[in-house]
Amino acid sequence: MSNIDKNIEAAKSTADANIDKRSTKQTQKLNNVSLKKTSSLELSLSTSNDDSNTKVTRRDFMVLTATSMASIGAVSSLWPFIDSLNPAANVSALSSVEVDIDKIQCGQAITISWQGKPVFIKHRTDEEIKEARAVNLSELIDPEEDNTRVKSGYDQWLVVIGICTHLGCIPTDRSGEYNGWFCPCHGSHYDTSGRIRKGPAPKNLEIPPYQFITDKKIKIG
Repeated sequence: MSNIDKNIEAAKSTADANIDKRSTKQTQKLNNVSLKKTSSLELSLSTSNDDSNTKVTRRDFMVLTATSMASIGAVSSLWPFIDSLNPAANVSALSSVEVDIDKIQCGQAITISWQGKPVFIKHRTDEEIKEARAVNLSELIDPEEDNTRVKSGYDQWLVVIGICTHLGCIPTDRSGEYNGWFCPCHGSHYDTSGRIRKGPAPKNLEIPPYQFITDKKIKIG
């Protein structure tokens, strides 16, 4: 091989080596760029996931808080209803009432309130008692003896609920054809024993539960 050929081969070898070096460097650069992009992408994804988790956590917290507040509000709004199911102190107190009857004059009647109802307490005269007991039961719409409508030994005291048994009006005292009570709504007449004698009412005036605590005081209820 001549010197010229040798020189040509050497030059080719040198050129090939330089090309390989440049190719290797370019490959490394590309790999570095790819790695950087991959790292940036991973970091971005990681940050995005963190933000998403943060948003979810905040959202869950807000939903939980709103639900709790709604529950508290619902209970608060229902409490008056729940509490109303318990008997109030004033209602329990009014389940019975004591009445001083010492100042009620003979022939006089008073009206007191018991459980939201009017109650008539009448101090009857001897004449009124005799009149009530002289009635023949066959004449009565709702037959009932006078002595069964009063407490034994306290015949002069009549205690009845002051509500007409027809449609619930309140009768007036010492009026009507039988000197007892008269209902102005539909014309029912009651005698001095509170028994219905005339008119549309089907029953006598109701007697509430009561007892004499002393000769001067009664307890209703």
